[in-house]
Amino acid sequence: MAGAVSENIAVAKAAAQQANPVAPSGVDLYSRFALAGALCCAITHGALTPVDVVKTRIQLDPVTYNRGLIGGFRQVIASEGAGALLTGFGPTAAGYFLQGAFKFGGYEFWKKTFIEQVGVDNAVNNRTAIYLASSALAEFFADVALCPLEATRIRLVSQPTFANGLVGGFSRIVKEEGFGALYGGFVPLLFKQVPYTMAKFVVFERANEAIYTALGLNKSEVSGSKATGINLSSGLIAGAAAAVVSQPADTLLSKINKTPRLPGEGVVGALARLARELGLKGSFSGLGPRIVMVGTLTAGQFAIYADIKKVLGATGGVEIAPAK
Repeated sequence: MAGAVSENIAVAKAAAQQANPVAPSGVDLYSRFALAGALCCAITHGALTPVDVVKTRIQLDPVTYNRGLIGGFRQVIASEGAGALLTGFGPTAAGYFLQGAFKFGGYEFWKKTFIEQVGVDNAVNNRTAIYLASSALAEFFADVALCPLEATRIRLVSQPTFANGLVGGFSRIVKEEGFGALYGGFVPLLFKQVPYTMAKFVVFERANEAIYTALGLNKSEVSGSKATGINLSSGLIAGAAAAVVSQPADTLLSKINKTPRLPGEGVVGALARLARELGLKGSFSGLGPRIVMVGTLTAGQFAIYADIKKVLGATGGVEIAPAK
């Protein structure tokens, strides 16, 4: 089985070179992966800003926002107007543009690096471990870029009068609380995003593999709307799994970016205190809206990512799923 994959990779590379003798490689190739990832994440997260606003309100104030997703939309509009649903759009789009570049570009880079280190045959037999390790490393560096903008977004959503946008919110936090406040949620962000991304990529890869196998199709021979449909389906499954896995940390992230720490309290201590206050039930507040949001955006991300890669000519990624 592994030998068949090795042969398929060699054939795919030869076909790509024949079709496009100047196909990108190295930094050029991975910069295209990064751009495709940046665009797919900025587009999907930006479009779902209203859902994220309602989800964050439910997490931060479940007593007031206790009517579910649709009811939450109505409450926000009734009390603050429809424009409030776009609160935090600037930091959301900017933050996830950066994060998407590191996440998707990094995933492709680390996956290829691990495959080269262990060899194709070993990579095929241990592909789940390759997917998990690659996505975890990619997400760590992505979170370094995302954290300041995510902190600003949560502050704008939780305190609508805090500032009038990305620049104002970012500047006020730095001025009043110091630059370190922008990374106050870095640890919970890692606890949320790393398991989320690991689940997202590994479930997508395995679901994608299972769908192609069930349909009796060879991935390299499928394109157009059929490929997009399979990517959307795989993404929906991956998004739902990732949302459940990362929900408690997502709630803690929202809380810690809104709630000031006690005097002398460190990040870990604050997280422990908030976790005790929330309890198991409270940690999963807003799960329904988040499954809708994450499932939709994950499906959209993988479909858009694949299409943008084709437009950019970024066709040099390595597939290690067994041959059909």
